[in-house]
Amino acid sequence: MVQTTDIPVMALKEQIIQNHNEFLESLRHRFLDEDRKAALQRFEKAGFPTKKDEEYKYTNLKEITEKNYNFFPKESHNITKEQLDQLHLGEENFDWITFVNGKLHKELSKVSIENVEFLSFNYALNDEKHRDVFEKYFNTIAEDQSAFTNLNQAYCKYGFFLKVPKNVVIEKPIHVFYISQNQEENTFYNTRNLLIVEEGAKVEIIESHHNFDSTYVLTNSVTEIFTYPNAKADWHKLQNDNDTSYLIDNTFAKQEKDSLTTVNTFSFGGKLVRNNLDFIQNGSNINSFMNGITIIGKDQLVDHHTAVHHNQPNCESYQNYKGIFDGKSHGVFNGKVFVDKIAQKTNAYQQNNNVLLSEGATIDTKPQLEIFADDVKCSHGCTVGQLNEDALFYLRARGISKKEAQALLLYAFANDAMQNIDIEPLKEKISKLLAEKLQVDIEF
Repeated sequence: MVQTTDIPVMALKEQIIQNHNEFLESLRHRFLDEDRKAALQRFEKAGFPTKKDEEYKYTNLKEITEKNYNFFPKESHNITKEQLDQLHLGEENFDWITFVNGKLHKELSKVSIENVEFLSFNYALNDEKHRDVFEKYFNTIAEDQSAFTNLNQAYCKYGFFLKVPKNVVIEKPIHVFYISQNQEENTFYNTRNLLIVEEGAKVEIIESHHNFDSTYVLTNSVTEIFTYPNAKADWHKLQNDNDTSYLIDNTFAKQEKDSLTTVNTFSFGGKLVRNNLDFIQNGSNINSFMNGITIIGKDQLVDHHTAVHHNQPNCESYQNYKGIFDGKSHGVFNGKVFVDKIAQKTNAYQQNNNVLLSEGATIDTKPQLEIFADDVKCSHGCTVGQLNEDALFYLRARGISKKEAQALLLYAFANDAMQNIDIEPLKEKISKLLAEKLQVDIEF
C-alpha cells in the first residue's frame, strides 16, 4: 500500500467533501441522508475554526487539518488479551465494551447488564424499531452547529446507543474502549454516543481511546446524555492516548428536574485534545458536576471549553479543573456559566487552578459568568503558579527526594478534583498515571 507520506497533502476540508458520497453509499441505512448532507453543507460553508475565532484563539488546528486521512478504516486487527488487560483498570466487577477500528467486538467485551437497550450506533441506525428514537433524540442537544458537530453529523457511524429504563440501576460501571490498530494510513473516526437515562435510573460510564499504531488517528466524537427526573448519570473520560492521537470531544448533557449528572475529564495523553462540554439544565433542583485533571508535558496541548446553561431556578453547578504542565506543553481553559433571568436561587461554582513545572509550559485561562438573575450565588476564579517552595523544603528536610516531594504536593493539589469519584480502580489508575507522568515510583 502507498504510504500516506508519499501522497500529496490535501486540506482536510477538501478530503471531507470529496469522500462524503462514497461514505453515504457505504451505509446500509439511508434515512439520515438529508440530515447528513445538510450538515456537510453547513461545514463546507463555515470550514474549520482558526485562531481568528474567539473559541479557538489559543488552539491552532493546522497540525490536524494539514494531513491526509483514510475515511474507511480497515476492520482487521490482532488485538491480544494481554494488550486489553493492560488497558483495564483491574475492574473485575466492571462490564466493558470494546470497539476496534470502529466495529463493536462482542468477543472482546463483557456485558452482563440486563433490562437495558444497548446497541452499537451503526447497528441501531440499521434497526427500524430505533428509528423513532433517533428522530426524537439525534442532534437535539448539539445545537451549536460547530464545525466539528456538523462534521460528526455528516459522517457518524461508530459508537454506541444505551437506554436505561425507568428505575433501573446499573450497579457495575461500564468501561467503553475505542481502539485503533493495523491502520497503515492516518485514520479519521467520527464516533457518536447516545445515552438516555430514564426517570429514577442510574448508570456510570468510563470512556477511553487508544491508538496502537505509529500513524495518526483523528477522532471527532459527539456524546449526548439525557438525564430524566430523579436519574443519575456519571461519565468519566480517561484520556491517555499516545503522541500520534488527536481527539476533539464534544459532550452535551441535558438534565430534567431533580437529576444529577457528572462529567469528569482526566487528560494525560494525546498530542492535541480539545474537550467541548455543554450542560443544559431543563428543570428545577438539578445538580451538575464537572471535574478535570490535566497532566501533560513535551509539546502536548489540552483545551477545555465548558458551558453550563442555568435555565430554571433552584439548581447547582460545580466546575473544578486542575492543570499540571511540564516541558513545552500548553493548557487552555475557558469556562462559561449562563444564568437565565428566571433561574433564581442558582448556585454556580467554577474554579481553575494550574501549576507550571517548566519555563516553556503555558496556560491560557478564562472563566466567565453571564448572570441575568438577581438572587444567585455564583463564583469563579483561576490561579497560575508554581509549587510552594516552603512546602517542598519541608518535605525534603524529612528525607524525601525532590521528585517524590514534588509528586506528593502535586497529588494533594489535584486530589480534590477526584473527590466525587466512587470507582476506586479509577482513582487508583489516576494516581498511578500522576506518578508515571512525574517519573517517580511512589505509592499513594
